[in-house]
Amino acid sequence: MDLGLKNKIAVITGGSIGIGYAVAQAFAREGVHLALCARGEERVREVAQTISREYGVKAVGVRADVSKAEDINNFVKEIEKEFGEIDILVNNAGTGSAEKIGSLSNSVGEEKRKQI
Repeated sequence: MDLGLKNKIAVITGGSIGIGYAVAQAFAREGVHLALCARGEERVREVAQTISREYGVKAVGVRADVSKAEDINNFVKEIEKEFGEIDILVNNAGTGSAEKIGSLSNSVGEEKRKQI
């Protein structure tokens, strides 16, 4: 299927496993170049290399924890260096918490609320 996305640039947080990885593969099949981030540096780099090799697109994997401002800033700098502007953003990263939003107590800090 041709969705008209060839040569677009997509950023996918949490792009090294699960839904993020599946979305990355789907975009790569359409010719989309990818900037992936995840907390596991080795895995996200391996995934980017595999996608690049299998689909013939440019894919970059960067270690970043999106709950940390410094990591986000570094990721953005890397994206700008490698690709310039982006066309697609997939905010897929999770916090790793099994707690349901409705059950969050008032003791949850402001940072946690911002993440949600």
